[in-house]
Amino acid sequence: MFPCPAADPVVQARHLGHSAPMPAFISPFDPELPACDLARALIGAELLVRGAGGIVVETEAYARDDPASHSFRGPTARNAAMFGPAGHAYVYRSYGLHLCLNVVGRPGEAVLIRALDPRTGVDLMRQRRPSGPLCAGPGRLGQALGVSLSDNGLPFDGTELGLRLAPVPPGAVLCGPRIGISRGMDLPWRFGLAGAPGLSRGFGGEGQGAAG
Repeated sequence: MFPCPAADPVVQARHLGHSAPMPAFISPFDPELPACDLARALIGAELLVRGAGGIVVETEAYARDDPASHSFRGPTARNAAMFGPAGHAYVYRSYGLHLCLNVVGRPGEAVLIRALDPRTGVDLMRQRRPSGPLCAGPGRLGQALGVSLSDNGLPFDGTELGLRLAPVPPGAVLCGPRIGISRGMDLPWRFGLAGAPGLSRGFGGEGQGAAG
């Protein structure tokens, strides 16, 4: 298990509600929040897409200078949302099939929502995915939530897309290497909620690599 990058206590206090009440929806995001801090902060958050959603239990961080990031070679038409406002969505199609939902942070940085514990609109999600896990993995999650390419660039302001932060117990966030990439594989930039159902993949033992 890889060691986790240290969490900034000021960032934690500001974004995880340790010293101040949390806003109903986190928009706009702090434009200076690093990708790993954003990925960690989103663990335990409530995500809603037009009335369907649940609790975020797994994320991955992608930074501007990260060779695995879509933004590594600079802005393009495809990745333009990654260079747009923080707290907006970046949606892309993976392998020509699956739509993946990301939360934009600093310019060129984003956090992939990898897994969700379904809580709201479960019947609707099951209509979209009649069998198998609902939200364990970014492709399944995108299908279950009805994510579309038209969501690319939309704000998480509680209108079409919404996020509500929630504090998690100290040590409850695990980390490890990201999944399904061929570069930057050693970076411990995948985060998950310890003991949560529906992770796309385990972290090599609950309690190892605790973050923050």
